[in-house]
Parts: sequence; structure tokens; C-alpha cells
Amino acid sequence: MSDRKPRPSEDERVRRAAAPGEKAPRLHAFYRGKIEASVKCAITSFDDLSIWYTPGVAAPCKEIAADPAKLREYTNVANAVAVVSDGSRVLGLGNIGARASLPVMEGKALLFKYLGGVGAFPVVLDTQDEDEIVQAVRWIAPGFGGINLEDIATPKCFPILERLRAELDIPVWHDDQQGTAAVTLAGLLNALEIVGKRLDGVTVALLGVGAAGAATLRVLVAAGVVAGNVRVVEVVDGQPTVLGRGHDLERLFPHRGHLLAHTNADGVRGSTPEALAGADVVIAFTKPGPDTIRKEWIRAMNPRGIGFFMANPVPEIWPWDAAEAGLAIVGTGRGDFPNQVNNSLGFPGIFRGTLDVCATTITDEMAIAAAGAIAKTAADRGLREDSILPTMMETETFINQAVAVGMKAIEQGIARRAVSAAELRTEAELRIRHAQSETLILQREGLILPPPT
Repeated sequence: MSDRKPRPSEDERVRRAAAPGEKAPRLHAFYRGKIEASVKCAITSFDDLSIWYTPGVAAPCKEIAADPAKLREYTNVANAVAVVSDGSRVLGLGNIGARASLPVMEGKALLFKYLGGVGAFPVVLDTQDEDEIVQAVRWIAPGFGGINLEDIATPKCFPILERLRAELDIPVWHDDQQGTAAVTLAGLLNALEIVGKRLDGVTVALLGVGAAGAATLRVLVAAGVVAGNVRVVEVVDGQPTVLGRGHDLERLFPHRGHLLAHTNADGVRGSTPEALAGADVVIAFTKPGPDTIRKEWIRAMNPRGIGFFMANPVPEIWPWDAAEAGLAIVGTGRGDFPNQVNNSLGFPGIFRGTLDVCATTITDEMAIAAAGAIAKTAADRGLREDSILPTMMETETFINQAVAVGMKAIEQGIARRAVSAAELRTEAELRIRHAQSETLILQREGLILPPPT
């Protein structure tokens, strides 16, 4: 007799997929949020408070006023990141506003801390005006070592990022852009290794060219994908359309038009089915499914195809349906399905490396270095069609990224602090292990209560 368990029914798989969302409100209410500030200095007596606050604190304040570089020496600013959002485009939920976006930003801060040892703080802004967002970030920037822009709608996310990167002397990035692009590239590198295809030889159908899609296109091309081999589908005049000659790309897609002009060298016309026909890879950043992408469209792809379906909370097609339609490797943005292709696998380690060398920005080359570190971490422990990437619980991937990103920043001359790879690894390990050990100790001591059954 076979020991294999029967495959769950369609209804059972859909029920399991709905379970996290059903549990989340109750557990969020139980803990009243997911993060809080904690003390990191020793307090042994009343006298210590006179050192950490008045009158003692005046001395480091005066030194910082005389030499601003001492800010990183005397405060936590070098390990502090602001997670900034206006709530205008929240993962699959749309424009739900600043207040409703706060659980997401708290979750982001939790991942920053637990996975990367980075102290992150949610900052939700009660405005959706581009100029006001830029000004608000300018005002708070002195208290942070980096800015993570999150869930800001297209197209304003592009000029907001560009303006802040130009004006601030700390790294500013939009995680929906470079973070998503880095992890997508990592997954694609390993998926191609399994199916025996080359980065510079595959045809890619890229569905959606918003923040995530545009950055993914840019990073994939920088890493070796041939731009002409990419077929981009985006909504034009209310219809999903393969972009190409004949479209006023600069007008329709500000900040992306120049790169889009180099895609679709074969002049494919039509919509999503035509983009997928004969493609090797489909990467989708469109609307939640499960019927946004149909089985029959996937069946027209080349053999041993790869599909990453990134919509949240429900992917454009259920992964089991995509596999039944013929894809060899299927990834989604969800952690409860195999092959989670999600920026959460990248940003904690990327920022860890960026902060540890005091880099002034995060370049595409740093994102590509992170992708290589993610891919290699998974490859070193063995690849399978249902396991092309590490999971978030594999701490080594964030340490490896921190080293790769920090060394790339030093190589590019944008790091204020030059250290060896060995030093970076030691520091990243210490920071990350400290954050995880602190959480475990608090749980063990009953200061973080176990979730209710």
C-alpha cells in the first residue's frame, strides 16, 4: 500500500488559503498590534537615568551639535528605518488610507526587526499629496538611518522616490520596487537552473508595469534578460494590452516609457493570451484572482514554463491550477504556498547590509547582489521545483544578503564605512541573532503571551 496522503480537494485547498485571513483579526486584537519600542541600554539604578536623560544627556547633544557625524555614534539612528506609507495602494486592497494601512506597516516593521535586526517604525501619513509626502519625509529624516517607502500608488511613487533620493543623504527606497525585483530575480535564477534555460534566452510575459513591475523589468534587464524578449501587458484604454510600437509610452507610463520602448522586439499584438503564447516565463503583478489568468492561456506557453503570480491576498491563479495547466515551477507572494516570491525575503537583509556600511543609497547593483545571495543560499541547500527560494525562517539568507549588499556598496564607493566581508558577517549575525533571541526570551518568560487557541 502507498504511504502517500490523498491530495486535498479543491474546496479544502481554498479553505486552507482563507485561514490566515480568518485568524488575523482575532490575533491582532489579542496583542493590540505587533511591535513596540524597547530599551537597549543598561538600567541598574536611579543614577543611570541621570546619564540617559537629564543632566547627562546634554553632553552628547552638544557634541552632536558641534559634529553631526557623532549622531551615528551616540544614537540608534544608524539602525533605525521609517516605514512610510499614505495607504494609497495597499497589497491587493487598494486605496484604504493611512489608518487602515497601519497593520501592514507594523507587520513590515516586525519583519525588519526579527529577520534583519533593523529597528523599524511605521509612519503613516494622513495625506496622499506628492509634495506633502516628500515634505513630511524630509522633516522626519534626521531621526532615521533609512527610509522605506511602502504601498504608495503609481505613478506618484516614482517621483516621490526620485525626489527623496536626490535630496536626502540617507538611503531611500521603495520596497515595492527594488525589493520585489530582487526577490523575483533570485527566484527566476534558480527556476531557470532547474528547467535548464538561460536568463538571456527566455521570453518573459510581464503582466503589470506599476511600481513592482517596472522595477522588476529594469532589474531583470540589468541582470541579463534581453529587453526585446519581454512582452509587457498593461491596461490601455481600459483593456489589458501588449505594449509596443504604436503606443505613446512616455505619455502613458511616466518614468517607465524609455525602458518599455525596448521591449517586445517581435511586435506581438493583443492582450494577455497573446503575451503568454510561446513564453517561457510569466510574472504577474495584476489584480487578485483566482481567475485573473486562465489555464488555457498558460497551456499555450513553452514547455517547462515558469510562473510567478504575485497578487495579494489571492494570486492571479491558484498555484495548483497553474501546475495542472503545465507550468514546471509556480511561485506566489504567499508564505502558505510553496515558492514564496515576496519582498519580505529581501528587504531585511538588504537594509541590514546597507546600514552596516552606512551607504548613502541602495542601487540596482546592490539589489542584484542581494538576489544572487538569496539564490545561492537556496542552491547550497538544494533546489526542487517546489523549493526554489529560502523561506523567511532561514536566517542565513539575510546574513548572506547583508554581506553581499554591503560589499557591493563599498565597491561602488557609496559606503561611508569600509569593512571586510568577515566583519560584515559577524555584525549581521550579532544583530539578527540578538533580535530573534530577545523575542524568544520574552516568549519564554511569559512577557509575550502565547496566542490563544
